[in-house]
Order: sequence, then C-alpha cells, then structure tokens
Amino acid sequence: MTTPSDTQSLILARAATRPGNLALPLPEGLVGAAAKMVVGKMIARGWLEEVEANLRRGEPMWRETGDGHGTTLIATEAGLEAIGIEPVVACAVANVRKARPKPELVRMPDDTGTVKLVAIRAGTKQAQIIAMLQCPEGATVAEMVEATGWLAHTVRGCISGALKKKLGLPIKAEKVEGRGTVYRV
Repeated sequence: MTTPSDTQSLILARAATRPGNLALPLPEGLVGAAAKMVVGKMIARGWLEEVEANLRRGEPMWRETGDGHGTTLIATEAGLEAIGIEPVVACAVANVRKARPKPELVRMPDDTGTVKLVAIRAGTKQAQIIAMLQCPEGATVAEMVEATGWLAHTVRGCISGALKKKLGLPIKAEKVEGRGTVYRV
C-alpha cells in the first residue's frame, strides 16, 4: 500500500476532524492545477470520493456539475486508514453520509392519459403535498398549510410552480361547498 505524501496526509487529517469527513477546504496555497493533480491521485487511490454537495448545509464545492449542482470531496475509509485512523470510526462516518433517502418514482397520469414517472424525494414537504393531492378527497390550501407549516402563498406557489410547471402534474381545482377550493392530482 502506498503511503500518502505530506500534502495528502494533511488533507486527510483535516478531513478526519470535520463533520462528514469533508476534505474541503484544501490547505492554503494548494490551488489550480496542483490541487487537481493531488486530488486526482487521491481519488484514483480511493482515499477521496466525490459526492454531491449539499449546498443548503453550506458544504464547500469542489467542482460544479453544470446543472446547478456541485460535488464536494470526502475522505473514504481507505483514506483514513492510510493515515492511521481506526476503520470502525471511518466506517461509521461513511455510513452516515450514504444514508440519505433516495427519491422515489411516482406514477402520475398527465392530460393525454399517458403515465409519467416523477422523482419525488421522500420525507419532504413537497412529497407531503403531493400525497395529500393524490387522496380521492383532495386537499385545500388551509389543510396543506396545516400539514406543512408553510404560509398559504407558499403552498399556492408550490402548486403552480413546482408541481404544475416543473413536474408537469395535472392538478385540478374545484369548489366544494363547505370546504372551499379543493385541489386534486
């Protein structure tokens, strides 16, 4: 097994002290082509791994993927073992990172009668609203506000922007006596 250089050891040692074993930011002065070369070798040896950056949590970005997302670098179990960190600790931290919920595919009929698969991240407020709209009785804005904790204008914006325009879901609205406007998919 190859031993890490001083720079590689510094990157891995700093990553071991950060939450989620984040390898960024790199040491001061390591920029440009030198940074790409060092990181490229570490990825090739399996010491670092490129994963999707969670920009909401403020994770630093290694490179942009071009679709509004980016990647960050984390130290792997092999990388931490290369600098002498116990495999049990490294494994525990790596498993927490990989335990993110996967988006589920939901079948949605569109206006033409064909079925469209829509990726929805489980456990989100948007998924909660879609589940409410899929019920036979539908949901009112007030019911969705109560379920999500959002304000009414946010729920309406989600319905018109995210669900109708971005996901292309066929949402119908009808007035029901005693309930008001009820929305259904």
